[in-house]
Amino acid sequence: MSNLPSPSSKVSLLLADVDGTLVTKEKILTDRARAAVQKLQDAGIRFTITSGRPPLGMKMIVETLELTEPIAAFNGGLFLDRDFSMLDENVLPTATAQTIAKMITDHHLDVWIYRGSEWFVHERHGPHVDREEWTVKFSPTVVASFDNLFDNVVKIVGVSDDLEAITKCEADVQQAFSQQVCCQAGASSSGGEQVSAARSQPYYLDVTHPRANKGAVVDRLSQLLGIPREEIATIGDMPNDVPMFERSGLSIAMGNASVEVQQCAHYVTTSYEEEGFANAVEWFILGNGKPAELSSSYLQQSTV
Repeated sequence: MSNLPSPSSKVSLLLADVDGTLVTKEKILTDRARAAVQKLQDAGIRFTITSGRPPLGMKMIVETLELTEPIAAFNGGLFLDRDFSMLDENVLPTATAQTIAKMITDHHLDVWIYRGSEWFVHERHGPHVDREEWTVKFSPTVVASFDNLFDNVVKIVGVSDDLEAITKCEADVQQAFSQQVCCQAGASSSGGEQVSAARSQPYYLDVTHPRANKGAVVDRLSQLLGIPREEIATIGDMPNDVPMFERSGLSIAMGNASVEVQQCAHYVTTSYEEEGFANAVEWFILGNGKPAELSSSYLQQSTV
């Protein structure tokens, strides 16, 4: 915590991760979460989301919350306006996409490829495919080979329940493409690297264009909305959320985040199964105070 700047006292925009943060383990948007977004709007604080999900996987949340600000899908690989029209697209170079897919395969992980609204897999019911289909609300296309599919790739995902293999692959991809690891959380900075590679879930390794990372999402939203980065708050739970913590004026880690991710944020809220998002809005954004009975382990503040 000692190397973090003090949290900003003014918040004009809250940027939230989705899975593990805004929604529950069962991908449910709770009544309290919806109410918290309404309270932000009533207070004049804008709200939007960023996720490793494709655009269709974010549509239900956007519509339910009636969001009006730009959203960032694929960790910033695609920026979309409120009507889902395209604002920005960051795709991987063809040769880079080919190399990444081979590296993931060499680590014995399954490979998924996303191109715009298309999702390609080798196995129709491979690890986590059915769960992901339910989450993103559309089905993958099964192909025997990814050859001829490496143009215009927005995201490549390595998938495995071998969490050590996922972590090792993440580190190897970062090293191979000269990523700089920050906060000891397995997340990269946004300067000079050839790709952005970080876990969006313990069993998913997301690899995207270097501008498709959540730190760059903060920068782009600042430009699009005319809001200084220092007035943007961020909340998330995974290593791929750390870059947005580093670029925002106030950062909040979920209680279900790893200790390493929590140490990169100004504050820690409760978990996604304990209304962590709604609590964070009320305690740290709107300043309604932390209940006295809550363990002090949920509150971290910079000592700078």
